[in-house]
Amino acid sequence: MAKPVVLITGASQGIGAEIAKVFAKEMTGVRLALVARNERNLAKTAKACGKLGAVVESFLCDVSDGPAVAEMQAAVVKRFKRVDVLINNAGKFEPTDFLTMDVADLDRLMNANLRSLFLVSRAFAPGMVERKSGHIFNMSSIAGQQAYPGGAGYCAAKFAVTGLSKVMRVELKDKGVRVTTVYPGATVSPSWDGSGMDTSKMMPTKDVARAFYDVYRLSSKTVVEEIVLRPQGGDF
Repeated sequence: MAKPVVLITGASQGIGAEIAKVFAKEMTGVRLALVARNERNLAKTAKACGKLGAVVESFLCDVSDGPAVAEMQAAVVKRFKRVDVLINNAGKFEPTDFLTMDVADLDRLMNANLRSLFLVSRAFAPGMVERKSGHIFNMSSIAGQQAYPGGAGYCAAKFAVTGLSKVMRVELKDKGVRVTTVYPGATVSPSWDGSGMDTSKMMPTKDVARAFYDVYRLSSKTVVEEIVLRPQGGDF
């Protein structure tokens, strides 16, 4: 049987790149559609996955842009015919205080974290429904469950991702499509560069990436609806 087609957004670095490598390593011949804006970093991820035995194609796309997503969807379907696993990993973190942030800050974080997930899911979910098979992973965050000071924009966006994911799950579960929401706590990634945070107390990126693969490998009769990952001994 043909190996599944796994599309990963935000695949050029951090958790997205590690998810791609885990699938490539564990499932020889897996077909990967890697999506991101950074061409150079995306090429590095694609090369690493290819060396691990995956069939890889890269697609440059700003997933918060509607026309760009439509073009990307057409290119992916032309290359691979379908998408079996959609991993909505693309997102953006930046600290924002409620009393000082403005609507541009809010729009930027909502576009990067919520609008992108909506656009990509709407592009590929109909094909899954038609085939009565598929798995969608939505990347939320502990910030999508728990508020914290300085998280006005990011928490708002990730709480919205949590809500949309719950709706997707109840609407798609009888159509053969599994929906899993992932809530990672603090994870070592480029998002923390320059923040001054102590990354030694954060989760390894590889651990979070591995969770996606392990959840996917369950039979189609079982869905992990939500998975929370936290650093051992940490609050976030």
